[in-house]
Amino acid sequence: MEKQSLRADDCEEKIIKQYSDLVYRLAFARMGTRHDADEIFQEVFLRFIKKKPVFHEEEHRKAWFIRVTINCSKSFWSSSWFKNVQPIDDDIAFETKEDMDLYHELQKLPPKYRGVIYLFYYEDMSIEEIGKALNRKNSTVRTQLTRARAALKAVIKEDDYV
Repeated sequence: MEKQSLRADDCEEKIIKQYSDLVYRLAFARMGTRHDADEIFQEVFLRFIKKKPVFHEEEHRKAWFIRVTINCSKSFWSSSWFKNVQPIDDDIAFETKEDMDLYHELQKLPPKYRGVIYLFYYEDMSIEEIGKALNRKNSTVRTQLTRARAALKAVIKEDDYV
């Protein structure tokens, strides 16, 4: 039996529902605000619908969404609009005070570290999977994860949470 390719137009709505949380959370982790995450979210799925990419495996589809989300985030940061905007404070509802504190501490990390932390801890991706998705060597991902943990630990100590 021949292996069938997974087409984007087969079930666009199903695919969008399947990957919406991943794309939005990654965009939010990288951008830091709901408004910016919404912009990235819309751009990613607009590209998906327009391009209608063909995937041979589900893993490739997931990697495509991660890669496009990261690329859109980078493009957004380099846009002149983003450089001239003052950030506003989002009031986000958290279940516990610890979740709120962790969110605020994570926002103090550089975006490349927030993204790696998010993919590793919240999406349960292995270092190899993150490396493939971000087009980085596994050693680079391990280094960024180690540095992200150290930076987070330093931020937490600095704020006297420990």
